Amino acid sequence: MGIFQRLARLIKSNINALISKGEDPEKMLEQLLREMSDQLIKAKKQVAVAIADEKRLAKQWEQEVRDAKEWERKAMMAVRAGDDALAKEALARKKQHADLAEQFKQQWEGQKRAVEQLKLALTQLAAKIEEAGRKKTLLIARKKRAEAQKQINETLAGISEGSALGEFKRMEEKIDQMAAEAEAGIELHSEMSGSDLEQKFRQLEAGPGADSDLEELKRKMGLLPPAEAAAPAAPAKAAEETAMSDEQLAAEIEKMKKELAEVEVPAAAPAAPAVKEAGK
Repeated sequence: MGIFQRLARLIKSNINALISKGEDPEKMLEQLLREMSDQLIKAKKQVAVAIADEKRLAKQWEQEVRDAKEWERKAMMAVRAGDDALAKEALARKKQHADLAEQFKQQWEGQKRAVEQLKLALTQLAAKIEEAGRKKTLLIARKKRAEAQKQINETLAGISEGSALGEFKRMEEKIDQMAAEAEAGIELHSEMSGSDLEQKFRQLEAGPGADSDLEELKRKMGLLPPAEAAAPAAPAKAAEETAMSDEQLAAEIEKMKKELAEVEVPAAAPAAPAVKEAGK
């Protein structure tokens, strides 16, 4: 017996899982709204029937009230005619209609209260169905957003180094490597061919031009004196250099004279003994 219960439980769980898997929230919401709308239609019919019963009871009550008044009028006629027996029969009929009128009145009042309650319930049901329709739109939007987010998460989870994104990254690294190798080849070729040395000399030759432009800009801004005021300083500097050259030349001449004098003194030394011998 326990095996059959477990087997029945297993079958039931599998069936429930299939049902849950096959449920589409959007279709289920639409189906629920259709059922609620059908219930609203049925409720309106029931309220209409209740209203009709109320009106019927009201008419029956009014009719019994009129009949009771009519038999009372006839009893008065019998009394005027002096027929008391007929008057009593008329009053008996009046009482019957009056009793029925009271019963119909009570039923009508009860039916009227029931109709008011049914109308209120019908209004609330219509409001709930309208609110459910608005919620259905929101729920469907949430469902679609959840499905999109789920799809994105599954896509992101499926991305790995072996996927298209990983292959794209590998191609990017390969291109960077090719560019680095090309730049290294150009640099090596420049060093081997001497073009790098020529480039350095060209930069050296172009350097003073930039300095002169900067100097001209500073003169315009008033940071340096004008070119005309700075020009006379050049001859003074040249004269100073010339004067220093003359001094150096004079010093060189004096040095040469001293050297010549030192050379002439040893040549005159032997004549002194001869003079001494002549004196003897």
